[in-house]
Order: sequence, then structure tokens, then C-alpha cells
Amino acid sequence: MSRHERLSPAASLDAPAPAAPAAAPIQAAPPAKPVRKKAVLGLVALAALGGIGYWAEGYWTEGRFLVETDDAYVQADIALISSRVQGYVAEVPVDANDRVRAGDVLVRLDDGDYRIALDTARSRLATADDTLARIDAQIAAARAGVAQSEAARDAAAAQLRTATSAADRARSLAETNVVAQAQLDEANEALDTATAGLAQAQAAVASAEAQVDVLIAQRKEAEGTRRELDLAVQQAQRNLDLTVLRAPADGTLANLTLQTGDLVQPGARLAALVPDGDLYIEANYKETQMEGIAPGATVHVTFDALPDREFEATVASTAPATGSVFSLLPADNATGNFTKVVQRVPVRIAIPAEALATGQLRAGLSAVVAVDSRTAPESDPQVAAVTE
Repeated sequence: MSRHERLSPAASLDAPAPAAPAAAPIQAAPPAKPVRKKAVLGLVALAALGGIGYWAEGYWTEGRFLVETDDAYVQADIALISSRVQGYVAEVPVDANDRVRAGDVLVRLDDGDYRIALDTARSRLATADDTLARIDAQIAAARAGVAQSEAARDAAAAQLRTATSAADRARSLAETNVVAQAQLDEANEALDTATAGLAQAQAAVASAEAQVDVLIAQRKEAEGTRRELDLAVQQAQRNLDLTVLRAPADGTLANLTLQTGDLVQPGARLAALVPDGDLYIEANYKETQMEGIAPGATVHVTFDALPDREFEATVASTAPATGSVFSLLPADNATGNFTKVVQRVPVRIAIPAEALATGQLRAGLSAVVAVDSRTAPESDPQVAAVTE
């Protein structure tokens, strides 16, 4: 055993142990291929391509023919309730937002003054009727006087014929000296008296007939006065009827602005009535979009109040001018500071019954409309020839 091998145990314990062989280095595993990521991206790309294809197909087959605008609103021909007569409000039997039917009473005005006016007009009309009755009686009496005068004229004519015959006979006898001259003179005097009597009778007939004509003229004048008084009665009755304001149509009452005791002036706006089933859409299309928009064309409508439903409507009419023409202060393009602005043409669209049946539509609501230009009816060749 060598010297080193014969070392003491302590020495052997203190000596470091021989080093263990170094472990082999651990090599990192190669990164896994992003198979899942590529699959997801592929699916997304495929879905995108499908969506683009679906959109392109829809645009090519239909979308490119739709003329769309969101400048569209539900409108209604609202009736403004106003009074034609002045008076204090006696009763308001309805409230705002009440549904009313045509003929229902909306407002009652104090009608005391109008009833008095009606009674006065009727009294004057009755007086005119009495006047006509009196004139009719006078005309009847005058015509009786004419008949009496005509009878007296006939009697005078008979007396004249008798006096004429007597005078002729006396003249013939006087020529043969059969009668005295005095008898001839008496016969001539009787003839003159009969002639004068006939003239007087004829004048009496003419006077009686003239009196009848005067009375007939007075009756015509009285008839004219009676017609005026009759019209006054009708006007008074109409004014009395106008103290009761009634609903002109079925609908909903809104914007009620009066209370009992208020003084109503003629023409003042008292309330508004929105008729039932009389709603329509007014879409304001740009002038560059008007090609293909004509009455009868199909319209796809979506209401903001009914966002999940689409309705099919129809173009009812197009305005004859742009909206700026009817504005209160139309633009004057001759001032020198001209800036071209695309004008808009109002297009009226009839709302389908199924949309009205929902009960959710109100005047003023917004809508999005798209007119299918393919469905616009072709114009009449004769009309086109005339316009050309």
C-alpha cells in the first residue's frame, strides 16, 4: 500500500471526495407549430370572404338598385281646431290625448248672446211674413177694385151705345121736323154725358190696375227684405251652432290649450287633431337620387320605433318642387355669394296597413326608406312624347 493510501482515517475524512461526472445539458424542446392559430385565422378569413361574397351578391342583385335615405319622417294631415266665433269657454268635455270620433263635442262656448241674436232675427222674420200677408190682402182688394171698375166701364159703354142710338134717332127726326130741336139737344147732351162716363170708367180701371202693380212691387220688395231676414236667421243659427266645436274626424286630440272660462278669439288655435289611419312618410331625397323614384315604386321601410321589422310600402307621389321653394325665406342665389347646395325633393310614401296596425306609429317619428328603382312604373309613351 502506498504512502497516500496509508493515511489516517481522519485525513481520509477531511479530504474532498472525488467530483462526480457532470450531467449532460438538457436541450429545449422545439416550439410547437401554431396549428390552432392558423386554423382560427383560416376560419376567420373564410368567414370574411363568405360575408364579403354574401354582401357582394346582395349588392349586385338588389342593393345597387335601392335608393336609400334616412331623411324621412312619419307625417299626418293634422287638423287644427279653432273657433269662428268669440265667446267664453263654458265646457271642455275632453282631455288631451283622448281618442274622439267625428262629431264628438270638444268645446262648448257660452251661447247666451247668440241665442238672443237668433230670437231677434226670427222675430224680424215673422214681422216680414206679416207684412207679406198684409200686402197679399191689399193686392186681392185691389184686384177686386179692378173688377168693379171694369164692370162700371162696361156699364158706361152700354150707356154710351144707348145715348148714341138716341142721338142718331133724334137727329134723324129733327131733320124731318118730327121732333123739336130741344129733344135733339137733350139727346146730344146725353150722348156727351155717356161718353164722359165711359172715359171716367176706363180711367178708374187703369187706376185700379196701377194700384195692383204698385202692391205687387211692394210685395217683391217685402220678399227681398224677408229673404235678407231669413239669411239673418240662418246666420244667427249658424253662429249659435259654432259655439259647439266638434271633432272633424276620428283621431286623437292633442295640444289642448284652453280651460273653462277662457275667452276664445276667432281663429285662435285651441287644439290639434291627429286623424286615425291618415299617416304617411315624407322622405326628402337628394336631387341626385331622384332617378328611378316614381309613384308606384316599391319601398322598403324601417321605423326607428320598430327597429326589428321591415315593411314594404309604395311611393304615393313626388313633390312638384324642392323643399326650398316652399320655405318661408327661399334662398336668393343672385346675391353674388353663391354656394351650390344639393336640393332635396319631398317624396310621399304610403304606409302599409300592417305597419299602421301595430299602433306604434306617431307623427314625427323617424324612418329609413329605400326605394327599389327597378319597380318604378314606366312612363306613358304618349306623355313622354308630349313632354319631349
